[in-house]
Amino acid sequence: MPPTPTTQIDVSSEAYVQAELKGRPFGRVLTKLGKVTRDQVHAALALQQKEKKGKRLGEVLVEMGLVTQDDVRVARAGQLGIPSVSLKGMEISEEAIKAIVGETARAYKLVPIEFKAESRRLKVAIHDPENHRACDDLRNLMGFKVSAVLAPEAEVQEILTERYKSGSSLKSFTAVLAGSDAALALEGRGDSVDMGTLADAASDNNVVQYINLLLMQAIREKASDIHLEPFEDEFKVRYRIDGVLYEMDPVDKSLAMAIVSRVKVMSKLDIAERRVPQDGRIELTIAEAPVDLRVAVLPTMFGESVVMRILDRGNVQLSLDRIGLREDDLEHVRTLINKPNGIVVVTGPTGSGKTTTLYAALNELNQPDTKILTAEDPVEYDIAGMVQCQVNADQELTFARLLRSFLRQDPDIILVGEIRDLETAQIAIQASLTGHLVFTTLHTNDAPSSVLRLMDLGVETFLLTATVEAIVAQRLVRRICQKCKESFTPSEEQVMELGLRPEDIGGRQFFRGRGCDACMKSGYKGRLALFEILTMDDTAQANTAVLRTEARKRGMRTLRESGLLAIYDGQTTIDEVVRETITED
Repeated sequence: MPPTPTTQIDVSSEAYVQAELKGRPFGRVLTKLGKVTRDQVHAALALQQKEKKGKRLGEVLVEMGLVTQDDVRVARAGQLGIPSVSLKGMEISEEAIKAIVGETARAYKLVPIEFKAESRRLKVAIHDPENHRACDDLRNLMGFKVSAVLAPEAEVQEILTERYKSGSSLKSFTAVLAGSDAALALEGRGDSVDMGTLADAASDNNVVQYINLLLMQAIREKASDIHLEPFEDEFKVRYRIDGVLYEMDPVDKSLAMAIVSRVKVMSKLDIAERRVPQDGRIELTIAEAPVDLRVAVLPTMFGESVVMRILDRGNVQLSLDRIGLREDDLEHVRTLINKPNGIVVVTGPTGSGKTTTLYAALNELNQPDTKILTAEDPVEYDIAGMVQCQVNADQELTFARLLRSFLRQDPDIILVGEIRDLETAQIAIQASLTGHLVFTTLHTNDAPSSVLRLMDLGVETFLLTATVEAIVAQRLVRRICQKCKESFTPSEEQVMELGLRPEDIGGRQFFRGRGCDACMKSGYKGRLALFEILTMDDTAQANTAVLRTEARKRGMRTLRESGLLAIYDGQTTIDEVVRETITED
């Protein structure tokens, strides 16, 4: 039986927890709390060593019936220096509740219980002592000085349900923002704002909350970019989702400087500098998912425009069998990337998913016995096991210079972010000829035109045929939303846009999205890649049309043909394929 404590232990006292429990061994914390004796801890440790290897001491004690899961949770909190309290009957002010919007509180599973606006000190109740990231993110994202207490999960959930009934949407919060102190301080001031006023406006809690809500919603909607754009009479907010821009509710123009300044503070940029472009980065962990934000600030005619690129590592599909390759194409690509040397080129316009495809390939090849070096501009995702280098034009660290250095680093596989000039192309060819596998990208419309592009750079034809193993062209098309998917009969004009005649599609079923709340009424949710894989042979033609014809004779499936198969599979629509691919001659 657990011992009965002889003295009253106050685990809600921060002074006691810090002095007596923080940092002590787990068994010692439990004995100090009077939950077990030393002999019981020793018995549990002996059992753990003998029969329960891999299990934590708390789990062993629970299995022995000496403590409860709640005892373990409270002891772990004490070990971390977090007091434990009950929220029942606790008076929580409206000011504390308003310090955090409902979306944030729910995402981080916490309740604000005390807030001092003048010092920006916030105390929150969490139900999981291991939820350190919540406090870290509130510090980084909102600039609060955060302390935490532990409370039972049911009590935290009860207050979340009671006090955050309506939830704060961006739409409802823009009205709150318009009446904030920041809006009143900046109204009618134009650009003539002193730094002290601007800094105060940027740290105004409503502005901070708005940026937080903006980021949370963007990540929830799987947006790739957030655009904050000043115009003469308004300040536009737009999300890019699945490659398409969607306009959100605009913010009062007087708040533009405060919002931009808040983003600049978060990305460690100079809020006093408004005449030159600035680039920064914000690293966050939102709802236990690591998120990187690349921030680009551009001075415009009516103020500073900001674009935040969201690199959500939890959302990216770094696996070849999850990027949209058909079964035969997947087998083909796996054969290509497992060759001992040669060059594999991935081509397509900006935003066509080239980087994701290359990372997926490298991720598959990333083994302890393989040395992988990458030269990127910029490095988008940090991948353990790969040596990643970033191009730096200011230091004259170009793709060519990095690539030349790579050859002295004993690599097996090299990624060159992009071939932009003859020098980079020549070193990539040299690397291939000396026994390295090289991955790279180009900006061309399709696979055959990449050959012509490399020739235009000055690459000799015989070197192309000797080193380039394959060229993979790709496009991204939007997937039909599964929640509102419906079959329909396309018009004759739609069929003709695909380059087909009505008799060519006899008996085939076509689908589209009706538009619902899940897909923001667009009919689409998520994206799918279309691929065109040109395997090089001994003859490289300077004529794109001839090369395409020859490649098709050898079995190459064009982007348009890949699109047709995706339409027939019910994955995308006629409109998407027509928009992203061209009709073959």
